[in-house]
Amino acid sequence: MSTTVVIWVSVAVAVALLIGLAVGLLLVRRRRISFAEREEPEGAEATDTAKPPPRYRAGGPISFSSGGGGPPPAAPPAAGEPEAPAAPPPPAPKAPSAPADEAPPAPPPKAPPGPPPEPPSTAPPEPAEAIEPTSGRLERLRGRLSQSRSALGQSLLGLLGAGDLDEDSWTDVEDTLVLADLGAAATTEIVERLRGELASRGVRTADQARNALRDVLVEALRPDLDRSVSALPHTGDGAATPGVVLVAGVNGTGKTTTTGKLARVLVADGRRVLLGAADTFRAAAVDQLETWGHRAGAEVVRGAEGADPASVAFDAVKRGTSTHVDTVLLDTAGRLHTKTGLMDELGKVKRVVSKQADVDEVLLVLDATTGQNGLTQARVFAEVVDITGIVLTKLDGTAKGGIVFQVQHELGVPVKLVGLGEGVDDLAPFEPHAFVDALLG
Repeated sequence: MSTTVVIWVSVAVAVALLIGLAVGLLLVRRRRISFAEREEPEGAEATDTAKPPPRYRAGGPISFSSGGGGPPPAAPPAAGEPEAPAAPPPPAPKAPSAPADEAPPAPPPKAPPGPPPEPPSTAPPEPAEAIEPTSGRLERLRGRLSQSRSALGQSLLGLLGAGDLDEDSWTDVEDTLVLADLGAAATTEIVERLRGELASRGVRTADQARNALRDVLVEALRPDLDRSVSALPHTGDGAATPGVVLVAGVNGTGKTTTTGKLARVLVADGRRVLLGAADTFRAAAVDQLETWGHRAGAEVVRGAEGADPASVAFDAVKRGTSTHVDTVLLDTAGRLHTKTGLMDELGKVKRVVSKQADVDEVLLVLDATTGQNGLTQARVFAEVVDITGIVLTKLDGTAKGGIVFQVQHELGVPVKLVGLGEGVDDLAPFEPHAFVDALLG
């Protein structure tokens, strides 16, 4: 009995295996794997195409002077290395000779000579709007400056005109100066100097105190410093080269605006100006500079999308040299002073430009409302490029004015220009005497 059961179980298993094998073969035949590319319906767009790269968007008149540099000399060949001979010109192709039995074809009749082509115009574009004369610009803006600075002068004069000052009164004077963004070092120097002046002059009246304070503040601003902007052309080896001005600063300080305003001042003085849009990292920066160029009547050199800023600056100086402009203004990309890599890129811009022509002026644009942070920016920028002048913007707003003393005291770099408004011509030279008069009210 048990043997029969085993036999039937074995038969059932064998039948099941045969049925499974038959079903598997049938499914394999029905499934056909195709390796042909699937056809897309007409009008369908591919979804895996590469996206295009992101687009990057880079009292008296202002005094200008000429730099001392010219185009750098060509590097001599290395010692012991012969100069490479000039490649001979390729031979001109010879025309095939005509067979002896065939007469050469008659030359076509010559057309009558027409008028010679006109050379391309190198005249600068005309400004799109009138530019205010530079003379007397500071006088027109002095009232605007004094309105926002008189609080400091009134506080100091109130303390000094109250009679003999005790230590508490001198502490109040120091606090007033520190709160005006003069910084601890400049404040200490001014207070010590002021104490000596009041004692030596025997000050007894408010007018005498005001005169002493004015003299001390003017002296602290070092009126002997050269505040002219080196932007005029100069000659080297008999060839005239344009003055090159590099404008640097953090985004938001008014760097591009200052570049455009400076171009208008130069054009108003009869100079030909070229603008280099080397700010390729900020959206719409190039378009903003082109707008300023249109306003001032200055040509703008811009690079391709995502171009190297150093390359754009180099091309701008090269273009300015070939077209014999007087000044090339380079608007560089705004950089946070805490970003080491971006600051190194700024140094590269200056090094590359120096291969074409010397950089005569490096202007650092600072926002006067930033106070101590503005001084920190100035210190870091001075380590990367040799700053030759400071431009303080937004002095018509809530700025306290003391940053002028602090920057010059810490860096020894003169403040050369000040921005006193949002108007297109609200850029004025910095004059210590006029600034202190406006500061005291």
